[in-house]
Amino acid sequence: MDSARMDTARTDTARASAVRMGPAQIAEQLGPRLGDGVLVVDPDVISAHSKDEALFCPHDGAVALVRAKTPEDVQETLRFAHAHRVPVVPQGARTGISGGANASEGAILLNVSAMNAVLEVNTAERTVRVQPGIINQDLKDHLVPFGLSYPPDPGSVAISSIGGNIATNAGGLCCVKYGVTRDYVRSIDVVLADGTRTTFGPQTAKGVAGLDMRGLFIGSEGTLGVVVEATLRLIPLMPEPVTAIGIFPDERSGLQTVADFMAAGGQPSLFEFLDGTSIRMLTAYGDFGLDEEAGSMLLVQFDQTPAEASAMLEQFQAVAEAAGALDVAVSDDPADSAALIAARRMIQPAYEKFAHAHGGGQLLDDVCIPRAAMPEFCERLTQLRQRSDLTIALVAHAGDGNTHPSVFFDANDPAETEKAQSVFGEIMGIGLELGGTITGEHGVGHLKASWLAKELDEGSRWAQRAVKDALDPHGILNPGKMLSHI
Repeated sequence: MDSARMDTARTDTARASAVRMGPAQIAEQLGPRLGDGVLVVDPDVISAHSKDEALFCPHDGAVALVRAKTPEDVQETLRFAHAHRVPVVPQGARTGISGGANASEGAILLNVSAMNAVLEVNTAERTVRVQPGIINQDLKDHLVPFGLSYPPDPGSVAISSIGGNIATNAGGLCCVKYGVTRDYVRSIDVVLADGTRTTFGPQTAKGVAGLDMRGLFIGSEGTLGVVVEATLRLIPLMPEPVTAIGIFPDERSGLQTVADFMAAGGQPSLFEFLDGTSIRMLTAYGDFGLDEEAGSMLLVQFDQTPAEASAMLEQFQAVAEAAGALDVAVSDDPADSAALIAARRMIQPAYEKFAHAHGGGQLLDDVCIPRAAMPEFCERLTQLRQRSDLTIALVAHAGDGNTHPSVFFDANDPAETEKAQSVFGEIMGIGLELGGTITGEHGVGHLKASWLAKELDEGSRWAQRAVKDALDPHGILNPGKMLSHI
């Protein structure tokens, strides 16, 4: 990066803070422009809304909280912030783990979680129009009586909002077959940095008029604008799947099965990996009927026709046994499938229980790599464990190569904390070396902002900076986050 571009990158926060306004000024000037009770300047309430779930990310300095109830609240907030160059941090449910929703110095927190309505279900077009604050699972439940599904299914499905899912282009358990958030966003209504409300994307199934601005905003983490409405593509209710589990003596044989099965044309609707450490943590958390002696486990589902699913199961069993599987078990009982998926979704609470008992520190990574590279990635993690003497557990949306290593450490020990942060960075480095990316679905936020420039080439950094500067010339939107180091 040349010096001029580096100077531009470093001034992101400085531009947004050109005019520092205190709570009293904001209350006096912005408050009357918003609905009743929308603006909050109580420091305790602001503090409670100032961070997501990430560790090691700054979250101090916000001076006001806007709990938007309408798109007009969002527009008025951004018009005011743009005019006075006050930084704005867009927020939803604050369930992220990269610090993307964290407060910054002098900022207004713009929270849209109260905007959580389903506005319209269009069965003819198989679309649903929603506000950004609706929780993913609540939307899924709402659609069942219509015989429709919204497939994106992040692990945080019960607590994360659609707006947040759009902000990070969330994936999840079933994306190996059904795709990620981007694949289901037909159009979005966005409020830009200066308060302009606009629509990106057509209302039709096809549309190529102009640049794909919709795609540009999906995954932009609140750095380009604030989504206030989305029209999402739906599919018919997904059929009940057939489920199989494979038990392996070690991590590599499980991940080799993933690489070999997908290379042979496997078409699972879900393909999840848990290492032995994760299985033991789950067993300590609750009775899920898992084999705590296993080196790793694969959870795979198929939702094709019975004949097609049966053929896929036979192929999976053959590949797994060739890779060294100790056992492969199959069930077409929906209750069994639901129980296994419920156990998989409990991995983060199980991790939190373990972390609490071992010093409280956990760093959850999100490295996506080519499927064929997963066995080598596993071996590199083993070397890291041995060299660092830290507990590192691994789960993965294996069918997509989206791995989630967790590094556990004693947060009260400065030396161990520093070592854990270094290992976290090494994991991202390994992912890049193997042809992967630093984040598959959790986003960059603040936690990985310094790593983004290491992944992007010079042309990409220039183009992304140019887009940011054009759409947010004063740098008010989420300063210090995703694009701040490129």
